[in-house]
Amino acid sequence: MKHLWSPWRMRYIQNHEKETDCIFCAALKQADDAGNLVIFRGRQAFVILNKFPYTSGHLMVAPLNHQPSLEFLTPETRAEMMELVTQAIRVLKQVYKPQAFNVGANIGEAAGAGVPGHVHIHVVPRWAGDTNFMSALAETRVLPESLEETWKRIRSTWQGG
Repeated sequence: MKHLWSPWRMRYIQNHEKETDCIFCAALKQADDAGNLVIFRGRQAFVILNKFPYTSGHLMVAPLNHQPSLEFLTPETRAEMMELVTQAIRVLKQVYKPQAFNVGANIGEAAGAGVPGHVHIHVVPRWAGDTNFMSALAETRVLPESLEETWKRIRSTWQGG
């Protein structure tokens, strides 16, 4: 079977191999803008766009503290993360009008965690007939807008503007 390489896959591999710092911790050291993809910072957790999304609006909620699993977080941090997941769903419903959501965490490398050292929860908007199958079949992601545009739309709605 011939292996297909997409531009997305190559960018992921090239960026992944170069990044030695945790992507979440690195983003927290920068100012919030479309460049670092941070949507919102709370007291103990934050919301960030996925740099390699499955669909437009694919967000992640992570604690400010670098911890590998939920059980290492305080109850307050876990509670804030769930509130941010709920707020993310509300905002994404308003911005993108999805029909459903995938919400979950891959905890540990064997579970598929791309960043196993910093636990995070994915919030992925879904539509009937969306092109999510493209990732599995052709290693290609189909997105109708740029990450910068996604960031602007979500951030503006999150902040009530």
